Amino acid sequence: MAMDAPVHVDKHSFHQVVLQSSLPVVVDFWAPWCAPCRLIAPHLDALAKELSGKIVIAKLNTDEDPELAGTYQVSGIPTLMVFKGGEVVERLVGALPKEALKQKLSRHLS
Repeated sequence: MAMDAPVHVDKHSFHQVVLQSSLPVVVDFWAPWCAPCRLIAPHLDALAKELSGKIVIAKLNTDEDPELAGTYQVSGIPTLMVFKGGEVVERLVGALPKEALKQKLSRHLS
């Protein structure tokens, strides 16, 4: 499932897109009103293109799906979680520069 743009997920698509993915998936827990979330959005867009076929970038709006945010104990946004084989293998909180994000995500590439 190579994607060169972030895919939007919700409670209906989360299981298939994130938990059943053969590639590592980065889920960006975000909200439209969150300034740091808007700050990293272009970085995630660029990384989705650069790392297409190696990792999937997914975005989950916590205002629209607060249950999923609660399930994964998201208390601050943006929170990025890296899933591999349906399990969370890394959690990043806050807005990071693009190169720092890329470096952290590169550890999980297929």
